[in-house]
Amino acid sequence: MLVVTCLLVGCSKNVDTRVAGDDDAAIDGASARLEELRARAAQDDLSCQDRCEVANQTCGVAEEQCSLVDRNPDRDDLPPRCAQGREQCSSARDSCASCQNG
Repeated sequence: MLVVTCLLVGCSKNVDTRVAGDDDAAIDGASARLEELRARAAQDDLSCQDRCEVANQTCGVAEEQCSLVDRNPDRDDLPPRCAQGREQCSSARDSCASCQNG
């Protein structure tokens, strides 16, 4: 038992906790949430308050997604996902502004 404890203590390493697979899963999750928000925003019966709430949520998720993308600068396949999220944010904000302005 003492030998096992000594081995475990002696083998501690500094390991980067970021794993591409974890970021991929988080990016996929953010993309799924953005798709859900897009579907909700497309509903015709949303109040102006609901449209603005969807816009705020959309922009929050889009920025979360972009921060995950930024953590993987070597991946050429990810920046378009960030751009799509930001475009969706902009569209949602436009929808909020148009209902607030009449």
